[in-house]
Amino acid sequence: MLRPITLTLALMLTTAPAFAQESVAPPATAQTEPRETIEGTLSQDRTVIAVPALATPAVTTVAGLRTDSLGRQIAEVIAADLERSGLYAPLGPGSVRAISMPEVTAPRFADWQARNAENVVHGFVRTNSTGGLVVGCYLYDTDLGSELVRQGFEIQPSDWRRAAHKCADAIYSRLSGESPFFDSRVAYIAESGPKGNRIKRLAIMDSDGGNHRFITNGQALALSPRFSPDYKKIVYVSYLNDRVRVFVYDVDAGTQKLVTESRNATFAPRWSPDGTQILFSMAVGGNTDIYRVSANGGTPVRLTSTPGIDVGGSFSPDGRKIVFESDRSGSQQIYTMNIDGSNQQRISFGGGRYATPEWSPRGDLIAFTRLGGGNIRIGVMTPAGGGERLLTNSWQDEAPTWSPNGRVIQFFRTSAGRDGKSSLWQVDLTGVNMRRLPTPQDGSDPSWGPVRP
Repeated sequence: MLRPITLTLALMLTTAPAFAQESVAPPATAQTEPRETIEGTLSQDRTVIAVPALATPAVTTVAGLRTDSLGRQIAEVIAADLERSGLYAPLGPGSVRAISMPEVTAPRFADWQARNAENVVHGFVRTNSTGGLVVGCYLYDTDLGSELVRQGFEIQPSDWRRAAHKCADAIYSRLSGESPFFDSRVAYIAESGPKGNRIKRLAIMDSDGGNHRFITNGQALALSPRFSPDYKKIVYVSYLNDRVRVFVYDVDAGTQKLVTESRNATFAPRWSPDGTQILFSMAVGGNTDIYRVSANGGTPVRLTSTPGIDVGGSFSPDGRKIVFESDRSGSQQIYTMNIDGSNQQRISFGGGRYATPEWSPRGDLIAFTRLGGGNIRIGVMTPAGGGERLLTNSWQDEAPTWSPNGRVIQFFRTSAGRDGKSSLWQVDLTGVNMRRLPTPQDGSDPSWGPVRP
């Protein structure tokens, strides 16, 4: 559990006498304009941010964790998050000096200016009386000598990474003017074994690959996971022998509920924005159509009936439309329709074959894959089909899923050759900032969930 607290109180409760006498800087009132914006084309000039290890008033141990070690680890996660955004060039704790407790609220700005750091992150970590931790986080403008961000959290020791992500989110939002996305999780399919007999397990992890855990044991084939809007559940498809089932897995309870079952091929389940409906596709009698069913189960409602293969993509953020793929024109293309199946319209006309469309949580773009020239690439277009841009250029990139703020796309990449290894990647809307996510096994079918409350 992570609970926001007022940092003035948190600092007063520290145990170091010298620090207790320090005055706490008031919250900044005159806010400077964000240094960066990611509307349109992103600037490739990265803001330098110093992120020294968080200080601690006294080295103590809780749940086997030392507060001085945690101070460094939290700073490392903050720096890695900011670097991962593509907007910032952090100087992490391994490349800058450590700070003392008094410096947390009284930075030595000249030191950071000498390192060409436009901003500096300070903070502290200490234990509390209940066996938990208190983490404080500050962001300063080194040129103006002003405080830009102040946040504090009471957490269980096992949640220390969440405190780091929340701090990075606050910094990112303050400087970029955009919504945060670091404190979020990813569901995906972990793959192992030979290409012709892959074991596919449902797994979840933090957005940076931390706190990884497997959900299913691999006895049944797991496919196409998606987080529910409230983050409490994951919908996915399970194949075992000739039984195809759509399950909803309760993340906290560790239990799952059957939504629908069939002997027909069933795939691509997707949540409605309010979490009450699930979209999926099913092949019946040689025809594949899109269906909608209650998240609690019941009789599915068929939404398409055109001959061919119609595969559900996703709901628009307002829940009024659905984007999907269909080969009704002779090749795979992207279409939109109303949630009752009416007003089906093609929106892709760029050439090649289009698949796996996913509506941005901002509603402004649709991500997709496009096959052309022998490669499968990730791209984006507007909901009307305009402004198409391709963001990747590899042999086989598939299954785009959006970050919570709609500015980064995660996907999986399959290598060429007999082995066909798959791995998870992220790319921002410039197509420039691209990186691989660490996973203990091969990975496919990612689903990026919303920011955690």
